[in-house]
Amino acid sequence: MRQEDGPSRRRFLRDFAQGSLAAAAFPYILTRRSSQERVILEQEPHPDRTRKFAANDTIRLGVIGTGIIGFYNIRSALTVPGVELAAVCDLYDGRLMRAKEVFGQGLATTRDYREVLARDDIDVVLVATPDHWHDIISIDAMNAGKAVYCEKPMVQEVAEGRRVIEAEKRYKAKLQVGSQGVSSIVMKKAQELYRAGEIGDLILVQAANERHSSLGAWQYSIPPDASPETIDFDTFLGDTRKVPFDPVRFFRWRNYQAYGTGIAGDLFVHLFSWLHWIIGSDGPTRIYGSGGLRYWKDGRDVPDVLTCVVDYPRADTHPAFNLQIGVNFVAGGAGGSLLRLVGSEGTLTFAGDSVILRRTPFAARPGYGGYDSLSTFPQRVQDEFVKQYGFKYYDLPPNINEPSEMVYSPPEGYDDRDDHWANLIAAIRDGKPIVEDATYGLKAAGPSLAANASYFGNRVVTWDSRKLEYT
Repeated sequence: MRQEDGPSRRRFLRDFAQGSLAAAAFPYILTRRSSQERVILEQEPHPDRTRKFAANDTIRLGVIGTGIIGFYNIRSALTVPGVELAAVCDLYDGRLMRAKEVFGQGLATTRDYREVLARDDIDVVLVATPDHWHDIISIDAMNAGKAVYCEKPMVQEVAEGRRVIEAEKRYKAKLQVGSQGVSSIVMKKAQELYRAGEIGDLILVQAANERHSSLGAWQYSIPPDASPETIDFDTFLGDTRKVPFDPVRFFRWRNYQAYGTGIAGDLFVHLFSWLHWIIGSDGPTRIYGSGGLRYWKDGRDVPDVLTCVVDYPRADTHPAFNLQIGVNFVAGGAGGSLLRLVGSEGTLTFAGDSVILRRTPFAARPGYGGYDSLSTFPQRVQDEFVKQYGFKYYDLPPNINEPSEMVYSPPEGYDDRDDHWANLIAAIRDGKPIVEDATYGLKAAGPSLAANASYFGNRVVTWDSRKLEYT
């Protein structure tokens, strides 16, 4: 029996002949149902958190830069058993004093990072300085035989990144770049879901970060004792243009192109790191940035609003897609962040510490009355259309488009920075692979720096992820 002559087809013809061709027979208005489940992800014990250590297994940490992120990293590094803080360097005496208050009066402190690198008892160095010092100190540290944890962005200029990669290879060094999200159990789950095809084909990525506070806009606190006596301002300037002592430049360095990398280097770089890790991408090809300095006109020379459109080419792990990313430091009562991967059958959305998988597959039957278009046809054409539609789709399941949500959250108190440090320590002790080495770091920093080049140059910028350069 031919398929078109089957019982269901005959039943359809009977119904059709009886005049039951109303839209209700093949509804184009989708029946929607929704459900949500929540899963608390399990954190697998890291081997270095459970093993026993002999005295000679101790990993001793030297820290260069003890600002906000420096202190965060110290605390995370010390969650790994067998890690000890040995020495701290900062150019502001008050931070050296605070380090001793928090971590012990016996802690060695200095203004000169070279004294930290010269110590034989230092195994790994944290580089948490302003961006324009990242490459210099990281390369010097690898030359001194140290492993390195370098905060993001790895470098201020792309050419510096290639030199860091060369040094990493030359000295066979262990270098971890500090976009800690790539070590997160939440990101790992997102990667699993993406690779399993849960959202279908990737179509678009949407990202936003909105802030509405002075501290969020980098107007960091300036201590009342800031002076040429308590701050080594000349060393801070490094190879940048010499200017008179200015505590604003020292403590709010992110506001200046000379020392930082603006919105793109501070925030875009995280997105590129996470996105590339989830989908296995080498990076984009075209970047266009637009924005401006809208509100925080406090002497800064970087924008407080920056949006970008980014094109990704087809790769083995993803189709061609577009990325829309924007940051606003003048978010007037809004606030919050968004990262959403939009696919043909669902989305992955990062909300707070969780990732939400929402699946909405296409309906089995496409429908035939969107915007009531069927009613615009002559009656005989409507009848023929419904007849043909019935032949084609009668045997398919009911036309139900059923969204579902799964929320994956980390356990209470989880910090992905702790896992990022555990990864580096495991690489130092046991030769385990680094999750975010120098090449990976430049593939995230490069598009971010290209976004700056696009904004300041008012042009579309091309990024080459093989040559690691933009034009």
